[in-house]
Amino acid sequence: MKFLVIGLGSMGKRRVRNLIALGYKGNIAGFDPRDDRRDEAKQYEIEIFDSFDNAVKVYQPDAFIISTPPNLHMHYAYYAAERNISCFIEASVVDAEKIINLSEIIKDKPIVMAPSCTMRYYPAPQKIKSLINNGVIGKVLNFNYQTGQYLPDWHPWESIEEFYVSNPDTGGCREIVPFELTWLNDIFGVPKPLACVRKKLTDMPADIEDIYHCLLEYPNNILGNLTVEVISRPKATRDIRIIGTEGEIVFSGDTNTLKYINIDMKEWKTISFDSGTVEKGYINPEEPYINEMNDFVEAVKSIRQGKNYSYPNSLEDVYKVLQTLYKLEEISEGKHDLSR
Repeated sequence: MKFLVIGLGSMGKRRVRNLIALGYKGNIAGFDPRDDRRDEAKQYEIEIFDSFDNAVKVYQPDAFIISTPPNLHMHYAYYAAERNISCFIEASVVDAEKIINLSEIIKDKPIVMAPSCTMRYYPAPQKIKSLINNGVIGKVLNFNYQTGQYLPDWHPWESIEEFYVSNPDTGGCREIVPFELTWLNDIFGVPKPLACVRKKLTDMPADIEDIYHCLLEYPNNILGNLTVEVISRPKATRDIRIIGTEGEIVFSGDTNTLKYINIDMKEWKTISFDSGTVEKGYINPEEPYINEMNDFVEAVKSIRQGKNYSYPNSLEDVYKVLQTLYKLEEISEGKHDLSR
């Protein structure tokens, strides 16, 4: 199987490493219109193109890895759908209607369209899901979750004005809300937005909100407070506390530990997670991304053999998450009818 990685920025290079880790080094090509990014990708010893059309014509890939800015995801995904090419697509924050339309277009096609859901592959969310599904803390009642990292620290080697996270439509804070909802909804269901405040609190050079405070009502009368921000410095923030009828679950990103307790336990049970393999210039481990890419590759193999395939996220799921984001934003502007 041959892969074309479209976009060779930090995420595109990570996806190249993922495929190499899975044993596909001789089956990867990359495309990026920027000279600097093509030069950076040469370290991986893959075939590199400065023209997308030429890359497709010459390399003839079986699958696309779309690691471009979000506003270009559907451009390449629709191109692929027309030609029965499977795609892995990074987290999206725009083009919801195009996404749901694409899900209809591919229904009878022998291809996979796999939207990223990386957080579902992190050990802490996986453990949280397992504890909740096994009833360890009884019925969930409420959670409070805050996550964030100072936006200029995302890509310290470049100005944020040159990075899509400074664009209001694809802003860093706005992008992370659906990124986090993807794993929260996997555990708790599809929420009803109740309240949202979003503001710019800093003087960073970007015309975007840098914090979202969201109040969500999940099925079974679960309340969730979600705070997404891009202001935490010098370290990133990721902390969640979940309260159930019979116990609590707490995760701290500072220590990368999860602890839980219930009414049948005298003390907290603490689980420490391995930090994984962190590449120079990155803050997150490689392993969740590798495992996510492996599931995409296995799904493509299955459908090419005429078999059913399993991948934990769908275009329909993405559409639902984006509808939640859009409703939260409407609420923050006083435009959404909460009775709906």
